[in-house]
Amino acid sequence: MSTSIDDLLSSETYAEEPAPERRGRLRWLARTLASTAAIVVVVVVGLRTVGLQVSLWILVAGVLALLAVRRVTAALAPPPPPRAGGRAPGGEEPGSWNWAAQDALRAAINGWERPLDWCAGDRERFTTRILPRLGELADERLRQKHGVTRESDPARARALLGEPLWTFLNTPPHRPPSPRVLAAIVVELEKL
Repeated sequence: MSTSIDDLLSSETYAEEPAPERRGRLRWLARTLASTAAIVVVVVVGLRTVGLQVSLWILVAGVLALLAVRRVTAALAPPPPPRAGGRAPGGEEPGSWNWAAQDALRAAINGWERPLDWCAGDRERFTTRILPRLGELADERLRQKHGVTRESDPARARALLGEPLWTFLNTPPHRPPSPRVLAAIVVELEKL
């Protein structure tokens, strides 16, 4: 069974900087509490104007339940259909296109394009961000095709990779390589 580099790239997405999970949760909690408080105040004022009184805790529980239902239904809702003036996909039968599916090729390109642009003039960034990814790709190709990795059998991996590719992957470059050099490296990885 054969796997290309495109298949490897399409299954993973890389974030440039991972967002702090705790900060996101705190924002969500603050937003939920603020929404709940605002809705409860409006409902209490509305009920008092018509002469009704309801326990504050029941109102809070009801509003939180409604916000939870709203969040769940928003997460489960199907994606919106394409606009009326949208372009029909070529080669597909009308109405059969899955508009919610992510274009794997675009995701793979973006997964490499952004970090490569970000590392264009910075050797340290290239060495810490891109070079390990290329090494992982080389190890995966070696593992799938030959049953070895650079760590498990360095001598055989060196022979399979060839001296230029081995040197590139194991010796940090003095400056980030040009697009032409990167294209040559990808070609060598595809040959594995």
